[in-house]
Amino acid sequence: MKLQSAAFEEQGMVPSRHTCDGEDLSPPLTWDDPPEATKCFALVSDDPDAPGGTWIHWVVWNIPPESRGLPQGVPKVAELADGTRQGITDFRRVGYGGPCPPSGTHRYFFRLYALDAKMDLPSGASRKDLDGCMRGHVLAQAVLMGKYRRS
Repeated sequence: MKLQSAAFEEQGMVPSRHTCDGEDLSPPLTWDDPPEATKCFALVSDDPDAPGGTWIHWVVWNIPPESRGLPQGVPKVAELADGTRQGITDFRRVGYGGPCPPSGTHRYFFRLYALDAKMDLPSGASRKDLDGCMRGHVLAQAVLMGKYRRS
């Protein structure tokens, strides 16, 4: 699988509209070539360069298996019309929370997982909950990394 964004290149700078300095919109993401046995996708975005340890920016699961992307500005709601669920981030809210580093340039990883089963997790679950639920169900993984530095 390959994960991409029309908003930024691999290892490129994340545009401010997708950060706390802009509109805080989730970036558009697309992927291709998932395994045939995929029953759903999950996506986690995090910042391993945060001062207190890895900061969770987005937790999403049960993205339908026929999906090949997420649009820009996914609504910050617990469950979308297609059954996609969103979890709680380290901002203590559901949905995407964009890059907002206190200093320096940070790396933001978007990790897409193709799963062989739907995840039986309620909306608002944490990344830790999702990681536990996904254990033994990951068929493939793709990663996209962008960077951001506040001006």
